[in-house]
Amino acid sequence: MSKKNNRSPLHRTRTRPPSPEVLNRNEGREEGFGYEGQERARGREEVVDQISHWAPTNPSAVLLRFMGLSRSMAVAPWIAAVLLLNAVAVGLGFYLPGVAPSDFQKFEMREPHMCQIVCKVTLNEKDAKDLKEKIEDEYRASDVKWASRWDTYLLMADDQIHWFSIVNSLMIVLFLSGMVAMIMLRTLYRDISKYNQLETQEEAQEETGWKLVHGDVFRPPANSDLLCVYVGTGVQFFGMLLVTMMFAVLGFLSPSNRGGLMTAMLLLWVFMGLFAGYSSARLYKMFKGTEWKKITLKTAFTFPGIVFAIFFVLNALIWGEKSSGAVPFTTMFALVLLWFGISVPLVFVGSYLGFKRPAVEDPVKTNKIPRQIPEQAWYMNPIFSILIGGILPFGAVFIELFFILTSIWLHQFYYIFGFLFLVFLILIVTCAEITIVLCYFQLCSEDYLWWWRSYLTSGSSALYLFLYATFYFFTKLDITKPVSGILYFGYMLIASYAFFVLTGTIGFYACFWFTRLIYSSVKID
Repeated sequence: MSKKNNRSPLHRTRTRPPSPEVLNRNEGREEGFGYEGQERARGREEVVDQISHWAPTNPSAVLLRFMGLSRSMAVAPWIAAVLLLNAVAVGLGFYLPGVAPSDFQKFEMREPHMCQIVCKVTLNEKDAKDLKEKIEDEYRASDVKWASRWDTYLLMADDQIHWFSIVNSLMIVLFLSGMVAMIMLRTLYRDISKYNQLETQEEAQEETGWKLVHGDVFRPPANSDLLCVYVGTGVQFFGMLLVTMMFAVLGFLSPSNRGGLMTAMLLLWVFMGLFAGYSSARLYKMFKGTEWKKITLKTAFTFPGIVFAIFFVLNALIWGEKSSGAVPFTTMFALVLLWFGISVPLVFVGSYLGFKRPAVEDPVKTNKIPRQIPEQAWYMNPIFSILIGGILPFGAVFIELFFILTSIWLHQFYYIFGFLFLVFLILIVTCAEITIVLCYFQLCSEDYLWWWRSYLTSGSSALYLFLYATFYFFTKLDITKPVSGILYFGYMLIASYAFFVLTGTIGFYACFWFTRLIYSSVKID
């Protein structure tokens, strides 16, 4: 029989795991601490120990953890004690006789930030009993309370960057708030008190601009039914996110409950269908729409149908790779059941309630003949202003977006929902204010087509989100398989689509409130 390595398993620490070939090698090389030790006592060969899995930690920490001792205790004395006990056992004849594989005892050890280690030791019944009693005698209960058991993993030591993000976003909000305040003072205060006594001709021209379109500003837009559908879906998504954030901040979504966050979001989305139907119906009725069943079906199936189609294709690709990460058929059936059995009926109920309410009346009358829109300056071009409007909302969230992407694709923990909730509130204010400012400039240019433009101005931040996800893919991830790349961009497309619906709805309602406020408060000749 070939000579085996009899070095101590604690003789060296590797910075990376040894390969299986190294672990199974019998030569006396110093290749990691996986080994097969052999000692001879009374002419018999025994297998003392075999560590079958590498762990990224010091071997002494493994030994201390196995013995139930804390890492703060001295390492060297315990190593010496173990070696001394081993020598005494050999000298007294307490060897480990060879037994059948069924007698192998497995000891599972856990260490924070390291993988599982399985030690296989051949023991007879008496030695196993003695060892079990010794382990039980030396077991020490942890001082960590049950409610704080996740703090080691969820503690964010580098929270300064999150605070920097919050402060940076607050500066943007203050700047936009100042602009909105100036606009409100110029359009409301002056018009209500002394709108005929203007100080300069420039102010007269500027304020006359948005006043001149009062007969067209509330004219229903093109594709008004599609706008109603997306506004209703945005309300549904906003309600789902708001309640989810509140639950997370209050601590109801524990990381120990795997999948709890996704389950909560899915159920809240289903039940928020009531508000989606109500919002789309109210807006559709204001546009003098009459086919309420048609708009209800579009609200119930447009956004969920597109997302489900993308998700089904991505899941089919995972099935094709025979991956265990594929969503089973029963789960897909449950999703369809929730969609058709609960969400769709709730959308119909909300739509019915919305159509029963009186229609929202416009503060001013709409002319029968549309007013011609004058030629606009280059900076008031719809595409340019829409793209500019999406920068600030994206800037308010992109730092937290980095941590969220890291937690999803690099398997990191993300449990700072307090910061995320603050960023969410800042996002709401930023979307509302930037849309109001650009809408005011648009009306001053005598362009009254603000309905879709207000939605797309803040919703264009989703384009920057997808571009950032593309940048993250090529700079942070090491994905080479085509299927994995398709999965990444497919899921990020769904996230960007949802972000577009959310931010667009926030901007739309902000402009809706702003236009109704200014045109109902001023004197129209």
